[in-house]
Amino acid sequence: MASVTPPGLAYEVEHDLANHRFQARVQGHLALLDYQIKSLKRQKRMIITHTEVPEPIEGRGIAGELTKVALRYAREHKYKVVPACAYAEAFMQRHEEYDDLLAG
Repeated sequence: MASVTPPGLAYEVEHDLANHRFQARVQGHLALLDYQIKSLKRQKRMIITHTEVPEPIEGRGIAGELTKVALRYAREHKYKVVPACAYAEAFMQRHEEYDDLLAG
């Protein structure tokens, strides 16, 4: 797993490429964002399927950081994004700077 931690975070975000997951361990709890990569008409898409932050560490912006890291990865690899989970969909609606990544 490779650390893809943005500067200034108090925890590390890791990319588990083999399991299509971004994750962060905070105070012994595992927060995660799962995704799939699909090809459609020569365009690869990152489908964000699930985000999860355990209750003891909720409300700290961890899901948002996982989503930002995933979207940065999508941008770097020229993937379009399908926010298939409710959190990712709401995040992208609130952050128009990622509109260029949305799959049509």
